[in-house]
Amino acid sequence: MKPIWIVDDDKSIRWVLEKALARENIPCRLFASAREAIEALAEDAPQVLVSDIRMPGASGLELLSAIKEKHPGLPVIIMTAYSDLESAVAAFQGGAFEYLPKPFDVDNAIELIRRAIEESMRETAAEEEPQATPEILGAAPAMQEVFRAIGRLAQSHATVLINGESGSGKELVARALHRHSPRGARPFIAINTAAIPKDLLESELFGHERGAFTGAQTMRRGRFEQAEGGTLFLDEIGDMPAELQTRLLRVLSDGQFYRVGGHQPIKANVRVIAATHQDLERRVKDGLFREDLFHRLNVIRLRLPSLSDRREDIPLLARHFLAKSARELGVEIKRISEAALKYLETLDWPGNVRQLENVCHWLTVMAPAQSIEVADLPSDLREVRTGGEGAVVMDWVRSLEQEVTRRLAAGETSIGDDLTRQFESALIKNALKHTGGRRIEAANLLGMGRNTITRKISELKIDDRGD
Repeated sequence: MKPIWIVDDDKSIRWVLEKALARENIPCRLFASAREAIEALAEDAPQVLVSDIRMPGASGLELLSAIKEKHPGLPVIIMTAYSDLESAVAAFQGGAFEYLPKPFDVDNAIELIRRAIEESMRETAAEEEPQATPEILGAAPAMQEVFRAIGRLAQSHATVLINGESGSGKELVARALHRHSPRGARPFIAINTAAIPKDLLESELFGHERGAFTGAQTMRRGRFEQAEGGTLFLDEIGDMPAELQTRLLRVLSDGQFYRVGGHQPIKANVRVIAATHQDLERRVKDGLFREDLFHRLNVIRLRLPSLSDRREDIPLLARHFLAKSARELGVEIKRISEAALKYLETLDWPGNVRQLENVCHWLTVMAPAQSIEVADLPSDLREVRTGGEGAVVMDWVRSLEQEVTRRLAAGETSIGDDLTRQFESALIKNALKHTGGRRIEAANLLGMGRNTITRKISELKIDDRGD
């Protein structure tokens, strides 16, 4: 590991940090001015830079700019007095990893430097081992099953039905199936059957002849013809109107179709991949989907897990989407703290991977600092909204998880004892309030004995005004 560079004109600050880092066996190099550090950059670079803002001569912000020009991924911690908060904002805008307010706690400073070292190691590894972005990301067992299925189907022409919630990545899987198939060099055509009005869907799929209907001034090739030799992806197939289900079944059965208003059959050399978030078996039973078409489509079934069923993939996906958004917007990639990632893992994600991607795009634009914390997440992710008069309440389990994560990140101990006391106190206080102070009744409601509730009232110092 390269040394940590400490840049400060205050000798005592340099001395304190040097001794603290030495105790942790972390090498460091000291500079009394930003100019010295800028000159040293011509020959070397640190693992992490820790610099004061206000120094005689060149400022910490000038040093930050110089190091970001040569080493954009290198973490820089800016030290600043409380009166320099405007400078701290400028530091973040300049790409600082974090700022350390003076006077600082030495242990907190070392912990911050350790976080910056970990970030630096990740950046270095990414530079040394450039890899193409995978088509689909996922390390969870459920996603590994999907990857194995795609591999098994690599040489197949079979019709595939993909089941998965909205936003779970059905089109990505369909594209991967196409790309790795013998038809990979031919067109991949996608159509969302639920997004096109019923009256236009037939023409969209099969095309039309000139004069087939009012406004049909020229012949138009449909999606089946456009996908000739390749793959046609029919998304949300469960919403297809009944009459078009019949036409689709005929294409799958006979391998040919007619344009709207046409009389000449057209051969269809197309592999069909269909997808739906609905239970097609239920729709068949309800008479909303043709059973024979269902069996034609259901040759091979792939089930995609929801994001809540592959929570261990959330950190991987979040970092990927933050990097993707930064590239698209032409800005520096924002980092996300472990506490924020742990919190994201506790959410339900009804919009699945698409919702997570949208959140990461929002964070890239709206998060105020380069390092994203729980407090920076959109308010709708930190709150569960209920009906009534628009009241907003925190889901207590998620709130508890967030509190535990915060305390762990802060290095607190005896967390369980403290939270258990608060939890029991809240239970007993509210039970006594509900029973008008009658202990036996409150104990029965809580599932504990009278002696137990009496002892806990004493231990927890609960103001008990009744019996």
